[in-house]
Amino acid sequence: MGLLTGKRALILGVANDKSIAWSIAQAFKQEGAEIALTYAGDAFAKRVQPLAESIQSKIVIPCDVRNDDDIAAAFTELSTHWDSLDILVHSIAFANKDELKGSFLDTTREGFSTALDISAYSFIACLRAAKPLMSGANPSALSLSYYGGQKVFPSYNVMGVAKAALEMSVRYLAEAVGPERIRVNAISAGPIKTLAAAGVNGFNQIASVVQSKAPLRKNITQADVANAALYLSSDLACGVTGEIHFVDNGYNIIGL
Repeated sequence: MGLLTGKRALILGVANDKSIAWSIAQAFKQEGAEIALTYAGDAFAKRVQPLAESIQSKIVIPCDVRNDDDIAAAFTELSTHWDSLDILVHSIAFANKDELKGSFLDTTREGFSTALDISAYSFIACLRAAKPLMSGANPSALSLSYYGGQKVFPSYNVMGVAKAALEMSVRYLAEAVGPERIRVNAISAGPIKTLAAAGVNGFNQIASVVQSKAPLRKNITQADVANAALYLSSDLACGVTGEIHFVDNGYNIIGL
């Protein structure tokens, strides 16, 4: 028996085999969960479909989180396969590349709106759509954040504001769905080389500093985050909600 045996998990945000979301999917499958995946657009479908097949996931659904109708359609499609959902994982963030360099003062109105919509609001919208299915024992919703939502990092700019909004949304959502016993948490992961991280100007410098200053003197891996996600999504964390859980080798405790 695995930690997630008998549970069903929908994971949004797998882009390729380097995605944190993909490591989470693998860890969940290993612990007995049934997995459904989403993808955003045909380009991602070509990458996600083979990954889904490798973990015997037969549910792969298109979902553009910028569009409420698309989100509704995705969960309607999911409900034709499953009559319940135990775990929702939201690993989606985006900002226009031009917003992730230079001065934050140059943030555009459109860039601000795009980053907040996709990176923060989409979690609210997806959980709202998932809620009718999340009626089992100890359901869980989980998102992925970064320390740039609490402290300033070079070039992280509007994405930092989006992560701050996401983290506060986690707390408000935890209260909003708490009466239905749905738990809502986020993991604040240290820097990892993913498709999303590649868009941040100076990422390699940030990762180097974290490696040299974190108490454990190393950077984290996708698997480190997946293990924490496994705990937070399992019955072991049945009393944990509204939390931003750091998985960063302790970097967030360092002042200088």
